[in-house]
Amino acid sequence: MSKRTESEIIAEVEKVQTLGKDDLRLRWSTLFGKTPPAALTKDLLGRMVAWRIQEKFYGGHDKATLRLLDELARRGVAEPRLMREYGGVRHTVTVTPDGFVWQDTNYPSLSSVARAITGTSWNGRRFFGLRMKPNADQAEAGQ
Repeated sequence: MSKRTESEIIAEVEKVQTLGKDDLRLRWSTLFGKTPPAALTKDLLGRMVAWRIQEKFYGGHDKATLRLLDELARRGVAEPRLMREYGGVRHTVTVTPDGFVWQDTNYPSLSSVARAITGTSWNGRRFFGLRMKPNADQAEAGQ
């Protein structure tokens, strides 16, 4: 089997952008060796499949970057932006000290942003896929 060229990788990544959600889920299974999480949007599936294709060709993160990402995850450092695809549109929310900004409008909570996007009542954390894990003290106390 011949070694793939960079132009072939670029073409494969470009093709990923044209795939439907079902095809992306199949591609994910092939690349990662397991079924993708059901909650992933088409956009996230495509991005992660494209990343994996490039990672296999170019290599992944170096050890120092992996350690940094692991430390940030353990400390709970979050991105200042949240994204959610809804109704075929990607919605980006910026987290600020005073609340949340969506489409140049300030909102006091994620739930109010979710309501503005969908027109219905939503739990903001659930809508944006955020999961709060209880800290060790709360878990031990049964809270």
